[in-house]
Amino acid sequence: MQVQEAGGSEHWKRVKKQLRAELGDDVFTSWFARVDLEEHQDGTVRLSVPTRFLKQWIQNNYNDRLMGLWQRECDNVHRIELTVRGAIRPRQTPTNKASLAGPAGATPVTVDTRNDNLGDAAQVTRAQAATAALGRGDTGGDSTRDVLQGAALDPKYTFDTFVEGESNNLALAAARQVASGGAVTFNPLYLHASVGLGKTHLMQAVAAKARASGRKVLYLTAEHFMYKFVAALKSQSALAFKDTLRTIDLLLIDDMQFLHGKQVQQEFCHTLNALIDGARQVIVAADRAPSELDTLDDRVRSRLSGGLVVGIQEPDFTLRRNILTSRVETAQKTYPQFAVPDTVLDYVARHVASSGRDLEGALNRLIAHNQLTNQPITQEMAEMTLRDLVRSSEPRRVKIEDIQRVVSKHYNVTKADLLSARRTRTIVRPRQIAMYLAKVMTPRSLPEIGRRFGNRDHTTVLHAVRKIEEMARADYALAQELELLKRMLDA
Repeated sequence: MQVQEAGGSEHWKRVKKQLRAELGDDVFTSWFARVDLEEHQDGTVRLSVPTRFLKQWIQNNYNDRLMGLWQRECDNVHRIELTVRGAIRPRQTPTNKASLAGPAGATPVTVDTRNDNLGDAAQVTRAQAATAALGRGDTGGDSTRDVLQGAALDPKYTFDTFVEGESNNLALAAARQVASGGAVTFNPLYLHASVGLGKTHLMQAVAAKARASGRKVLYLTAEHFMYKFVAALKSQSALAFKDTLRTIDLLLIDDMQFLHGKQVQQEFCHTLNALIDGARQVIVAADRAPSELDTLDDRVRSRLSGGLVVGIQEPDFTLRRNILTSRVETAQKTYPQFAVPDTVLDYVARHVASSGRDLEGALNRLIAHNQLTNQPITQEMAEMTLRDLVRSSEPRRVKIEDIQRVVSKHYNVTKADLLSARRTRTIVRPRQIAMYLAKVMTPRSLPEIGRRFGNRDHTTVLHAVRKIEEMARADYALAQELELLKRMLDA
C-alpha cells in the first residue's frame, strides 16, 4: 500500500489556492489557514485541524466543496477525513507544572477536567485559568475587558440624530424604553429592516445611552461574535468567554442573518437563555423577521420570536424630507455657508426613496460638489450629480407574468390553476394574492388584470384586492408573507 503524501501535497496546495480564490482571503484565513494535509492514500484524503470546533465547522459547511476540488485534482478521491491534532494531552512533567504556576510567587492554578460536577471553589479555579488563557494569547486582548469592548460605536448614531417617522416610531419607542433601563419588558427586542433603514443606528444609540448610564453593555455584530467565540476556542478560553458574556447587563447583536455554524448558534442560544432568565436585556437586529432566517437553528428562531419583534418599513416622503432637513442642519455646523433650496430637497426626497443611507449619500455628493466647485446648489446641478443614484432607485418593472410565476412556485400551484375557474381554497387564495400584487406592483388597470387572470371581470379583481388588504391588516403572518413575495419580485 503506497502512501501518496508527497504528490498529494502538490494537490493540496492547488486545492488551497482554489479555496482562497473562491472564498476570499478573510474566510480562507479564518477556516483553512491551520488545516494540514496528513495523508493521501488509496482515494482517501486525511486532513488535520487544531480544534474539534474547526473540524465540525468545515464538515458542516465546506465538506462538499473540498470533495469537489479534490476530485478535480485526483479522479480517484472518494473520501475526506478530518482529524483533530493533539487530541491526547501529553503527560504532565514537573517542567509543565512549573509553567502552570506562572511567575515566581504566584499561586499555581490547576484545572481538573475529569469531572464536570465541580464544587464552587473548583469552578472558580477553572474560570480563573480560562480567564488567564484569554488574557495572554490569541484573542488580541489583555484581559476579559477586551471581550466587553465589543464593536466600536459610531458617535453620530444617537437618539438625537435619529429622525422619527410613521415607519419607525414603534421601533424608536421600544429602543428608548430599553435604553432608559428599569424593568425588562421586551426581551429580546428584535428589530428587522432592509439595508439603510436605521436598525444599526437605533442599536448603537441604545448601546451609547445605556453605557453612559453605567450599565455593562456589549455591542457586537454576528460576525464579530463568531470571531470572538472561535478565538476563545483556539486559545482554550471558551469558559472565560462564556462567563464574561453572562455578566453583562445589555447584549446587542447586529446583522443576525450572518450568524452561522451549529456550535456558534448553540452557544448563542445558551447565552441568550442565560441572560433572559437572569432578567438581562437582549436586543437583536437583522434584515428580516426571525421566521425567515432559514440558516438559524429552530430553537434560536423560536427564542427570538418570543420577544417583541418590530419591523422598520421604508420611509415615506415626509420622513425622507425630514431626514434631509436634519442632515443639512448638521452639515451647516461644519460648512456654515452650505445651503440647499427647498425645491432641491423635495427633488431628492421624491426620487431617492430606497433608504436613509442613500439619502445621506445623495446629500454628501451635493456637499462635495458645492465645496469643491464653489457653485451654489441648483435643481440642474442636483439632477446632474445624482442622475445615477436616481436611476438606480427607480423601481424594477414587475410584469404580471412574473407575479404569476412567483406566486405559483411559492404556493405550489400551476399557472393554469391561477387562470382556471377552480374554486378550491388552495387555488382561490393564491389567485387573490396574485391579483392583489398585480394591482399594487404594476400600473395595469383592474379590467386588464382581470383579462390576464382568465378573462375575469374587473369587479372580481377589486374584490380580491380588498379581501387581501383586509386580511393582511388582521393577520400579521399574511402581511409578512406579502412582503416576502414583494421582495422576491423586486429582486
